[in-house]
Amino acid sequence: MSRTEQKAMTRQRIVEAAGRGFRRNGYGGIGVDGLAKEAGVTSGAFYVHFDSKGAAFRDAVNHGMADLKAGVLHFQREHGQAWWPKFVHFYLGAKRTCDLSESCSLQSLSPEVARSDEQARAAFEVGLRDVAATILAGPKSPDMPRDLDAACAALASLVGAVTLARAVGSDAMAEQIAAAAGRSLLGARWKTEVGPG
Repeated sequence: MSRTEQKAMTRQRIVEAAGRGFRRNGYGGIGVDGLAKEAGVTSGAFYVHFDSKGAAFRDAVNHGMADLKAGVLHFQREHGQAWWPKFVHFYLGAKRTCDLSESCSLQSLSPEVARSDEQARAAFEVGLRDVAATILAGPKSPDMPRDLDAACAALASLVGAVTLARAVGSDAMAEQIAAAAGRSLLGARWKTEVGPG
């Protein structure tokens, strides 16, 4: 492996670790030392790749949004015309209950981006538009959004439901929130669909 390839792999490892760290702790809850430790590198190595925590945050946002797009594409490939109900069940199930460090960047980084700089907000918006366009370009699927407004509303519903469900103290209330969002997005299919499978 060449030195250039090693450097690219280290940078990628830092970006992925930064994403986990920011999702778990928030932007203000982790510093460069914590990000470096998460990536298994020294703080000096971190600064070889990023001139600031903010620069790593912007890359983590870009990476997180690209991961979400890749997830949508995966469901479209794997499930064809059934992809949208499967995706909704997955998001309101597995992505709601996973460790926060593995949660969706759309859900966990939105509040951090809102408090961030113009560059991060612009990158987030580009990523969000790309995800919405990917949803709309997918195979026609029952109850899927049919235009940009509907795609934005669906994403907002998914993100809001997961955010609220993660914030409440009881599993019963969390399940109620997820089910309410699922019924809103899928109607009767919420009951009849089998999870992400």
